[in-house]
Amino acid sequence: MLVTVDSNGRAIKVQGDPSQPVTQGFLCGKVAKYLDRVYAPDRILYPLQRKPGVAKGPLVRGREHEAFERVSWDEALDAIAARLKQTAERYGPESILPYSYAGTMGVLGYGSMDRRFFHRLGGSQLDRTICSEAGGLAWNLVYGKKLGTPTEDFALAKLIVAWGANIHGNNVHLWPMVEQARRNGARLIVIDPYRTRTAALADWHIAIRPGTDAALALGIMHVILREGLEDRAYVAENTHGIERLAERVGAYTPERVAAWTGMTASEVEQLAREYATTRPAALRMNYGVQRSENGGTAARAIAMLPALTGAWKHRGGGGQLSTSGAFQWNKRALERPDLAAVSPLGRLARIVNMSTLGQALEKQGTGNREQGTENQTAHPDSGPDVHALFVYNSNPGAVAPNHNAVRRGLERTDLFTVVHELFFTDTTDYADYVLPATTFLEHTDIQGAYGHYFVQLSSQAIEPPGEAQPNVWLFSQLAQRMGFTEECFRDTPEQMIEQALAVGPDGHSTNAGMEHIALDDLKQQGHIPLSFHRDPEDHPFQPYTAGPFSTPSGKIEFYSETLAAQGLDPLPAFVAPTESRWSEGAKRFPLEFLARKNDNYMNSTFANLDGHRKMEARTSQKLELHPLDAESRGIADGDAVRVWNDRGELRLTALVNGSVPAGVVAARLDWAKLHPEGANVNALTSERLTDLGAGATFYSVLVEVAKDSSQSSP
Repeated sequence: MLVTVDSNGRAIKVQGDPSQPVTQGFLCGKVAKYLDRVYAPDRILYPLQRKPGVAKGPLVRGREHEAFERVSWDEALDAIAARLKQTAERYGPESILPYSYAGTMGVLGYGSMDRRFFHRLGGSQLDRTICSEAGGLAWNLVYGKKLGTPTEDFALAKLIVAWGANIHGNNVHLWPMVEQARRNGARLIVIDPYRTRTAALADWHIAIRPGTDAALALGIMHVILREGLEDRAYVAENTHGIERLAERVGAYTPERVAAWTGMTASEVEQLAREYATTRPAALRMNYGVQRSENGGTAARAIAMLPALTGAWKHRGGGGQLSTSGAFQWNKRALERPDLAAVSPLGRLARIVNMSTLGQALEKQGTGNREQGTENQTAHPDSGPDVHALFVYNSNPGAVAPNHNAVRRGLERTDLFTVVHELFFTDTTDYADYVLPATTFLEHTDIQGAYGHYFVQLSSQAIEPPGEAQPNVWLFSQLAQRMGFTEECFRDTPEQMIEQALAVGPDGHSTNAGMEHIALDDLKQQGHIPLSFHRDPEDHPFQPYTAGPFSTPSGKIEFYSETLAAQGLDPLPAFVAPTESRWSEGAKRFPLEFLARKNDNYMNSTFANLDGHRKMEARTSQKLELHPLDAESRGIADGDAVRVWNDRGELRLTALVNGSVPAGVVAARLDWAKLHPEGANVNALTSERLTDLGAGATFYSVLVEVAKDSSQSSP
């Protein structure tokens, strides 16, 4: 991104950098309006503390300031440090829980000084599973490292399969490559229960039922192996466990798969043949796939497809979930887990799963997972209750599953809560202290990526407004007030960038793939490709073309000895989600519910901005239904409807269209406080976890829907 700043130091324009080969000089619709966020009139500019006697709970939008009073940074930090010390002494340091994710995605802002602080404090560690853990673990079980087809090379494909990937809506910089490929004769197939922007533009949209992705992937493999369409030479040389996989997929006939997915048997066969016989064939899988109860296995099975067909051998073929495994930052230097040894615990603290925050705050166990386990399965913990919560880079009051349980936990009078934020969100309504945060234009950071292979320096463009401060400064200052004397708490952002790069005596990084990168070069150039991607025309990067690979066997693993050793199924299998049309619960709640993301927000970010809300107006606070489901319930387009299950309820407006198959309904994530009744889609989602990675199961949800008689005209 290029930022134009006027003589008064005000940013007046943002635009894409035309020299960046992937983004090619344009921005997505979200970020193109980013200055609306930077200069929003309701931005938090000063530290605030809750006024005495003001109860925690939802606040009226625009009047949140009435619940807080301004204090200085010194007052806020001193008071917070004193309360954290008191909490640690009374309940143990593990009673203090950080909660963060990717509200800022720079290497420093995401996880550096904050990790040092909580390691030294002895506070609980957070298992950051809410977004990508199940799929990332699944990919690594197959390949050992998250690499993928370079985004630029999708333009060379003759077939692109977007599996749970709304490229046009949420991966827009890949879309020009898709268009180029289609101009050259490629076909686009979209596999998604919802008719996304991308599905509407596809040559073939396959609207499978939610949570049946593993069945379809196994059915595709059945047809490929039955008809001898696999790349036998590639499989023999580079993979492990093909015989066992072949035995497993033998049971996944097109007829059985069709019954699960809602496809016909001939469609399963057609898809398998087209995928296996078209070269190059590129598979773009996104993380929606792994947000069902069987999602880790589904992602694992899908990831196996390009290995079975040898698609990696052909430039423009292969697949992509994430490229983040290519960025080998020196995280130990950044996060300093060694500091845990001098904490009051003398060891690494327990890990609390962010996807079970409601349970943790309601004192029902913390949904932890054991240190070092590969599959990282949730289990109860005997540690102390959570008595202090420090939220940054996230809005759990909106995004965490089982919203009502989270809200009950946040309302606890004995829970001390600090929130570092830009705006009054669903979470700040429950805070004891609210601290003003910076946008990425207002601090310096270094960036990796999960969609390309360039290291980027994000230089500070403007001064922060008011007294806003970045994460690095906040946790550095707080550490010093806690009495932590280690010199690392005084490191500057530039020093920490050099630590992330593991800069050697010659000023260049010593990290794998970054040996040619120096901080001074990044300051001059902005972005630099990783070493294996420096000359893509003469020496194109094609991952997984030859081993050894970063797996225990050194090969791509169809069969996982790692999972077998843990007592888990070493081969993928379809297991219907606990909440699905095949479950007992479907008798009471017969509709499968998709708690979807918006095209014009980033999870809950941007949801409070009028310009972005206008772009989402067509589907905002709407429940999308199939005409058959609407008709059987006496619901017409535009009717007020009630959506409910045992966890909660939500009142929305019916939008009867062709966006979902029969038996499926969908609504989009929003801030709860922007809904008239203070609820959002997570009032309906559960804290049940994925089969691998202990991630959130946002897309394994059952509900019932009825016309809302309370909203009827008199």
